[in-house]
Amino acid sequence: MLLRFLMPVLAAGLLCASAAAQTYQANLGPMPLDEATKRNMLGRGEATASWDGKTLTLSGRFAGLPSPATKAYLFVGPAIGVPGTESFDLTVSQADTGTLSGQIALNAKQAAAFRTGKLYVQIDSQKAPTGNLWGWLLPQHFDAPPGEPQQGPWFLPQLDTPSR
Repeated sequence: MLLRFLMPVLAAGLLCASAAAQTYQANLGPMPLDEATKRNMLGRGEATASWDGKTLTLSGRFAGLPSPATKAYLFVGPAIGVPGTESFDLTVSQADTGTLSGQIALNAKQAAAFRTGKLYVQIDSQKAPTGNLWGWLLPQHFDAPPGEPQQGPWFLPQLDTPSR
């Protein structure tokens, strides 16, 4: 009798634990550039985001901007690599090297966008006020060494679904 009661409780606990373990990462690099903008869009950075089922907690760092950062955002795009319009403000160091952070309560649609890689981080700077660095939040993964193929669907989380 006790076993019949404990099994559903244990299963629910495991489901909650797996939901709490969703960690994604972003490699922040220069936004698309051309000859006219490439000298103003320099630098690199990284960010990680954790989802606890209610709140997305984001932190990161960056360096090498050609001018101080002015703002940072978390955007919701329609697909991986496609810019979006819905955004949330993040806290960012007003410097050419620094950190960014934020805590955002996501609704169900935004949480689904997070799980499918449609959220991205953007850092604006004085010389690139509409975007200096950006990167999509994708499932945390190991990067294969140069010359080796990357294994698994880490870069396309919307395709990481069970077989039917």
